Amino acid sequence: MDEPHVRYELDGSIARLTIDRPDLRNALSERAMRELSEGLARAERDPAARVVVLTGAGPKVFCAGGDLSTMSGEGGFLGGHDARRGYGLTLRRIQECAKPTIARVNGHALAGGLGLVLACDLAIAAEGAGFGLPEIDRGLFPMQVLALLQRHVGRKQALWLTMSGTRITAAEALALGLVNRVVPAEALDAAVGEIARVLAGKSLAVLALGKRAFATAEDLPLPAALEHLASQLSLNILAEDASEGVTAFLEKRTPNWKDR
Repeated sequence: MDEPHVRYELDGSIARLTIDRPDLRNALSERAMRELSEGLARAERDPAARVVVLTGAGPKVFCAGGDLSTMSGEGGFLGGHDARRGYGLTLRRIQECAKPTIARVNGHALAGGLGLVLACDLAIAAEGAGFGLPEIDRGLFPMQVLALLQRHVGRKQALWLTMSGTRITAAEALALGLVNRVVPAEALDAAVGEIARVLAGKSLAVLALGKRAFATAEDLPLPAALEHLASQLSLNILAEDASEGVTAFLEKRTPNWKDR
């Protein structure tokens, strides 16, 4: 039986999805993208999994982008288009995961690999990791990654990264807001574990509601965003965990979340 392109492992409350193609720099094949989506769905179904961590196999590369040799597609031009479109659907699937997602950036995140980092809710990078969009040097433009990049950085920085193909350091990625923290490689697992434990201690129902509200409000004009968020707050207040959280605060105890 063929080895999976993405490994799923459950460690306590953390579901880890590892792109396991180190000999190909953890490139994203069509199969890898399908298995990423399947792994996310598995984590969502598993009541023991409270946080999803996405990473790459080995110490050098998180993900070097798409495996172009496997994305030709079938059915002529439209088949190839659908295959390429699948990457964007993978980014959306990560963003829409009902549980918190963390990118454990163990090494270089390039091209489509940078898109995976941006799609996750949070990202922790090893000091030696590099980030970049080298597609332009191959006569291509990082079209689908651009949709997320322009939501993370300003216009000038987004255009510089996409038009120049420049690779930046983890420290520069932190300064641009592409990642949350940068730590020595030997401290990466501890840092990811620390943040995962923080998220695991929250109400999954409220986190999921908040993530959806964030994503919707991001693309709305300010008045519409405020109206939408007011409606989501009213929904939030009706949740069992909202009542439990307020009661626990008043009683000076730790909340007992029901995740509903």
